[in-house]
Amino acid sequence: MRQTSTKNVLISGASIAGPALAFWLRRYGFEPTVVEKAPALRPGGQAIDVLGSATEVVRRMGLLEQVHARSTGKRGTSYVDAKGKARASISSEVFNGVGANGDTEIQRGDLAEVLYEATRENVEYLFGDSIAALREGESGVHVTFENSPARTFDLVIGADGVHSHTRTLVFGPESEFLRHMGYYISIFTTPNLLSLDHWELDHNTPGKIAGSYSARENTEAKAIFAWASDPLDYDYRDTDAQRRILTETFADQGWEVPRLLAELPNAQDFYFDAMAQIRMDRWSKGRIALVGDAGYCASPLSGQGADLSLVGAYVLAGELAAAAGDHRVAFDRYETRMRPMVDACQKFAEGVGGWYAPNSKAMIAFRNLNVRLLPYLPWRGLIGGAPQKVARTITVEDYRIGDPAA
Repeated sequence: MRQTSTKNVLISGASIAGPALAFWLRRYGFEPTVVEKAPALRPGGQAIDVLGSATEVVRRMGLLEQVHARSTGKRGTSYVDAKGKARASISSEVFNGVGANGDTEIQRGDLAEVLYEATRENVEYLFGDSIAALREGESGVHVTFENSPARTFDLVIGADGVHSHTRTLVFGPESEFLRHMGYYISIFTTPNLLSLDHWELDHNTPGKIAGSYSARENTEAKAIFAWASDPLDYDYRDTDAQRRILTETFADQGWEVPRLLAELPNAQDFYFDAMAQIRMDRWSKGRIALVGDAGYCASPLSGQGADLSLVGAYVLAGELAAAAGDHRVAFDRYETRMRPMVDACQKFAEGVGGWYAPNSKAMIAFRNLNVRLLPYLPWRGLIGGAPQKVARTITVEDYRIGDPAA
């Protein structure tokens, strides 16, 4: 077993991919530093699935029990009309194999916290800071920070999301890589206004969906809105403008929408963005690479964002260890290993929006009919198990070269 040479690696972003990558790099003898623009971990976000290969990665981290302890425990979803009457309901028990092999659903912020707590003692975190400039040389990357003194790192990894500043600095404008999927989404925390018990209620009008699901053992809830739209002209950093867009878009909606929107001014974890994919021919250039949404966001429509982040971080760190720190070899292998899963997850997202937010009353009724019939279909397991199949597109390699715990 070869001992991986120590490498100083800067990771930009402390959501899921960043801390996961730091975990494995530290395991393999690297010295990671994570820089995060926010002053602390970002709370909130939607419920996300940990499926397939990602579940195996979390198991190998020794964190599966902690992730399960924070599972949402959601039992199912009902689609309701304007008066709140359920027109179709689906239970998670309908799908054969769902929840098997340790797969689970967890709040994005909760997963980020689990990963952070697992790394905070032996990984350097720079909160409230960001990369201002990068200059690559023969022996490393000179990094100028917004606040901290400049430093030189052997490698720099962008794990800073779909609007990655690292990607822009190194690869060019976001517009060259972002593919709009035709929808927007907004999520924020509210009180459990609808007294939901591990359940989700969704209300559709043509091209729109508004919903709420309970969280944290029913002590709170998440309000979620999504709608079909061409690209909007707004600053993704201007939350006031985003709140206005959301309010105006759903101003004429019935059901419980006014009550949910009334909580918008109190939301401390407001999230708003286009459902979009990042498509790139390469995820690395020189000593700089991308992981997770920064390099290959599949959009919320895929339901695979956390899986791609967890598996991508595991593969990238593992290939760096296997190559004894030779980034040129490691980055090539990382791209070869991850590309099939990325392609499958991005393809899976296509067409989901038309089912999630049907564009006509007739299509809403058709979707509801299919949901009602699904429990009686012999192939329901295949339908329900489709996300798990996509999440297992690649086999999780056993990277233990240079791993002291091996």
